[in-house]
Amino acid sequence: MKEMITLRINGDRYEISIPPRKTLLEVLREDIGLTGTKEVCHLGMCGACTVLLDNKPILSCLTLGVMCKGKKITTIEGLKKGETLHPLQGSFIREGAIQCGMCTPGMILSAKALLDENPHPNEDDIRTAIEGNLCRCGGYVQIIRAIEATAKRENVG
Repeated sequence: MKEMITLRINGDRYEISIPPRKTLLEVLREDIGLTGTKEVCHLGMCGACTVLLDNKPILSCLTLGVMCKGKKITTIEGLKKGETLHPLQGSFIREGAIQCGMCTPGMILSAKALLDENPHPNEDDIRTAIEGNLCRCGGYVQIIRAIEATAKRENVG
C-alpha cells in the first residue's frame, strides 16, 4: 500500500507515492535523487542524515516520509544559491572542516539551525548544537572553528 504525498524540499514541490514505512532519508535519496543527505548508521546515532524540518534539525533515518507532509524540508543541496555556497559551506572549506565528508552535511545543517536561532553562539552552544553529529575523522576543532568563523563573518556588517 502506498500513499500519495506532497513534500516541499529546498523550495520545490514533489508529489510522490510512497509506502508508509519509508523513511525521509530513503525518500530523499531514492525517490528525489538528493544524495547529499548521508546514509550511515540507520539507527539515529551518527547524525549524518540530519536535515532541517521546518528549520529544526531532525534525523531523516528515523523520520517517516509521510510525517513530513506540509512541512518545509531543507537538505544540504538547498543551502547554496545558484553557484554561491552558503557561508557555512564556505567556512567549512576554508577551515579544513571537511575530511571524509560523511558527517559534513549533517554538521552544516545542525550549525545552520543553531545560527538561525542564536547568531552569537559561544563554543558551548556550538558543541551542544552538533553533539548528535559524529565525526569519525575527529575533526571537531576545525568544525567548531568553521561555525565560529561563520558567526563572526555573518555578524560583521
